[in-house]
Amino acid sequence: MPNLLGEASGLMAFVRTVEAGSFSAAARDLETTPSAVSKSVSRLERKIGTRLFLRTTRALTLTQDGQAFFERVAPLLKELDASDEAIASRSAPSGRLRVSMPGEFAPMLLPGLFTRFAAAYPDLHLDVGLTDRFVDLVREDYDVVLRAGAPTQGDLMVRPLAELPMVIVASKPFANTWDAQASEDLARLPFARYVSNGVVAPVRLADGTSFVPAGRVDCDSGFAMIQAAMSGLGAAYLLRCLVAAELETGALVDLAPQRELPRLPFNALHAYGRTPPLRVRLFCDFVASEAKRLATM
Repeated sequence: MPNLLGEASGLMAFVRTVEAGSFSAAARDLETTPSAVSKSVSRLERKIGTRLFLRTTRALTLTQDGQAFFERVAPLLKELDASDEAIASRSAPSGRLRVSMPGEFAPMLLPGLFTRFAAAYPDLHLDVGLTDRFVDLVREDYDVVLRAGAPTQGDLMVRPLAELPMVIVASKPFANTWDAQASEDLARLPFARYVSNGVVAPVRLADGTSFVPAGRVDCDSGFAMIQAAMSGLGAAYLLRCLVAAELETGALVDLAPQRELPRLPFNALHAYGRTPPLRVRLFCDFVASEAKRLATM
């Protein structure tokens, strides 16, 4: 592999083209022309001896080598871009902080984020995305994403925030109909099931056993599962913090209060290596403090 230390402009042009989707969009971000971006990428391709893009009049597509190169280079450029904050003497973060979190966490995290955190760091521009989709952190240019569950995204850095308790809930009429104290009885219950990419999420018990629930309602969000459970359409296996209010009012009941369930990891993920910028560190610290409250709900 040739020495790429002198190809900073080409590397930046390549990464921004992948993230933005076209030479024109990358040029706007880099405040240059599409021709200049295209020439920088072409020069980089000649330097490394491989095609990074397949170009047609209508589309720009990464090659297999281009994808592998992007996954390696983009995190390095992101870390380099943040290096000034690692050595800066200033105590207050500034610039854009782009984060993604599951929509169900919004009511529990956004009030504090938009009041205490925003007030503490007035020079930060907050860009918050709410989605249950597993965003591509590097390609979609997020600083940090919040995830419930075991992290599965390659070489990203993982900051553990909390271990959140799970619960199996249902409406009172449903609970009066079904006796579900034993694990084998739980497996016979109809569930409002969480389905992601066509795969039904299993219900896990603390003794290491698990089962794939049956049911006639499939959902891709916790909010939908809660509504289905409150309507009596099935039990739901959820984070306890998501249904704390419903359990308090009696709208939902704990179907297996004597059963111990495993806790679900709640993590922050970023691509800045071991030296994340100050804004990312402070955001993770804030969410970690908020997550302690969620863990006790």
